[in-house]
Amino acid sequence: MKDIKGYNALVTGGTSGMGWEYCQQLAAMGCNILMVSIQKDLLETLPQTLSSTYGVQAWGLYKDLSQESAADEIWDYCQEQRLAIDILVNNAGMFFFHEIDTATQDKALAMLGLHVVTPTRLTMLFGEAMKSRRRGFIVNMSSMTAQLPTPGITMYAATKAYMKSYSKSLYFEMAAYNVGVTTVLPAAIATPLYQMSPRLMKMGVAIGLIHTPHWLVKRALRGMLHRRHVVKPGIMNYLLPLLIKLLPNPIEKKIWNKANHR
Repeated sequence: MKDIKGYNALVTGGTSGMGWEYCQQLAAMGCNILMVSIQKDLLETLPQTLSSTYGVQAWGLYKDLSQESAADEIWDYCQEQRLAIDILVNNAGMFFFHEIDTATQDKALAMLGLHVVTPTRLTMLFGEAMKSRRRGFIVNMSSMTAQLPTPGITMYAATKAYMKSYSKSLYFEMAAYNVGVTTVLPAAIATPLYQMSPRLMKMGVAIGLIHTPHWLVKRALRGMLHRRHVVKPGIMNYLLPLLIKLLPNPIEKKIWNKANHR
């Protein structure tokens, strides 16, 4: 595997969950870290934690990644700081379980910005620079749900399916320039994203249905360094999509109606 000590890594959503795990594991490999997040209070402390723990340079940048201008503003910041990004991790995400209606319109539009618009623009801007230097890695976080559109996560599954499709094509386009593109499709991971109770989360981890961020990120970075185009670890990534596909549409409709007390 390639030695990436001294590389500069940009991690979106880098202050919590899988993003923070990416920052720690990349820093442990000797990478300097630019963490971008909307959690302003954590950005004031976590970069220093990385620097003191791993002896690397670390910076925090506050940004609402659901905004259309976010990617260009991040690019401009890096240009001003003369910071060349060698590893781009598009990790930031949001989740809600609800049917699409006017009440969820703002959340749905924010999700489009966060999962589709900003990651796409970031790969264009930083990917072009990587191509010119003939080196770099891009890691795009999709989801197991990209394989199983389901009522209640309509927008989430659709945006993650976009990222899966986009990244696979980008993998082939960038390979000729020595730039790796890896798509990660996690199943259930123990992070605050899904707003699960601590008891259920602990139980899920204990029986192996839910995995820790450390477990996932370790496998994602290994896949990145091996230039794998897809990483989808865990047996649930194979079993659950198959079971959902085998579920007859009338049964799925009944389950959704019952969940909504109809």
